[in-house]
Amino acid sequence: MTKWLSGFLLWLCCWPLFANSLDDVRVWPSDDKTRVVLDLAEAPDFSYFLLKSPERLVVDIYKTGQKVKLPLKVDDSPLISKVRNSTPKDKGSIRLVLELKQATKASLFALAPAEGNGHRLVIDLGGDGPTGSPKGSSQASPSVKPPAPVPVKAPAQGRDIVVAIDPGHGGHDPGSIGRHKTYEKHVTLAIAKKLQADINKVPGMSAVLTRSTDTFIEVMDRADIARQKKADILVSIHADSVNSAQPRGASVWVLNNSRAKRVIGKWVDEKDRHSELLGGAAEVLEDTKQEQYLAQALLDMSMDHSRSVGQGIGSTILKELGKVTKLHKNRPQPNSLGVLTAPDIPSVLVETGFISNPEEEKLLANGWHQGRLAGALAQALKEYFTAWPPQGTLFAQQGSKRVHLVSRGESLSVLASRYGTTVSAIRHANSLKSDVLWVGQKLTIPSN
Repeated sequence: MTKWLSGFLLWLCCWPLFANSLDDVRVWPSDDKTRVVLDLAEAPDFSYFLLKSPERLVVDIYKTGQKVKLPLKVDDSPLISKVRNSTPKDKGSIRLVLELKQATKASLFALAPAEGNGHRLVIDLGGDGPTGSPKGSSQASPSVKPPAPVPVKAPAQGRDIVVAIDPGHGGHDPGSIGRHKTYEKHVTLAIAKKLQADINKVPGMSAVLTRSTDTFIEVMDRADIARQKKADILVSIHADSVNSAQPRGASVWVLNNSRAKRVIGKWVDEKDRHSELLGGAAEVLEDTKQEQYLAQALLDMSMDHSRSVGQGIGSTILKELGKVTKLHKNRPQPNSLGVLTAPDIPSVLVETGFISNPEEEKLLANGWHQGRLAGALAQALKEYFTAWPPQGTLFAQQGSKRVHLVSRGESLSVLASRYGTTVSAIRHANSLKSDVLWVGQKLTIPSN
């Protein structure tokens, strides 16, 4: 949503063209792989080589400036610890050094702009790329030149859907404590790690944690972490507790209307943080005389979109959780919880059960039950994003290849509504000259 708003305003204001530049560095770690994405203004002309003792990956990007601030410390990757600058080969280029924790395989390829994303240089560590320094590179002899720029053909592959998983509480904040001394902070972290593993098995999806150890994070900082990771959704994991031992069952919470309005007002006033939510659109707003009104409108639209997605995902989560555990509420419940207040990131809070209920406390502490809960959450996220894939993702590209077999009584308008697209888009995808359909006809359904 934010990217669309940014692009729309940039188009309106006839944004000028600039030379190539490195605009952002994004990192997606998993248990055995790490992906680093460099966002650029134009297609990169680059070369790279690996060095040993210590292990490093060096990337030269030619005829390029740099907007993003480095170094970038990476805490949650098993393969990389830092991305930093080094002395470039010439004044018109930049040199990046990825400090590695171990010898690893590296694969680099460029991606062309696709549905909301610009030019990107993707660095996959731990994949099937070469290991060690290629011929022509040498740590000992600075006079030996690195390899010549590698010609790269961009593969037709979209980005991953990024799920930020937030294990509630942590550190000196234990959360609720059950009768059998089960700590909520331990339950939430265990479920979160299982959910991360399940999501990372789904092609086109990847998961990051706001915390991976027993550490304390401020509530409002959790959304900031998700934003830094470019998350498409924030799922906060909790375990409920009340004074009575009787209530049990899972529930899902979404942001209520009154808190949403207060949050928007706060963000409008904090002009220095507009760029976090609106990207390039914030720079356009600075040049307008009606900045406050435009910011209000854009943030309202972004929040409405986030709440709508959160409501939809929340309903799907409850449907899947109902297959593995009892539900306390069968519909998403509105609340003013702080972790849900990011205008630009759809967010839901999942109460996995009542730790104050002795029977449910035992279940929540059980690894097998935790796995079932995580599996249900992963299935719900996969199901929702299959139906409503974010632009530029692999899910969206796969969705564009869907084929529908026409049944009796179906029309283009019915199919457009069902698949979240338009009549004209279906007509164009199938080169239809009329809206008349026949039973058994195969139609290609474009992505929404």
